Amino acid sequence: MRILVIAAAMLALTAASAEAQGRGRGQPNEGAPKADNKPKVDEKAYKAALERIPEPKEKYDPWSGARPAEPAKKSK
Repeated sequence: MRILVIAAAMLALTAASAEAQGRGRGQPNEGAPKADNKPKVDEKAYKAALERIPEPKEKYDPWSGARPAEPAKKSK
């Protein structure tokens, strides 16, 4: 009897979680007009901002701390 109660409880919990995953998947209201919430991008301002970014003097190396230091070159 105890095993039957435990099995029924596990089955109920499994079914409840599967049901919860399927909720909220209804189709959006097709009659409502779609709102465009994306901000407008000003191309001139974007290009001007890109031009104001200074060029780096030396190339950035994100792995510089992971590599060992370069060995000194031997002279003959």
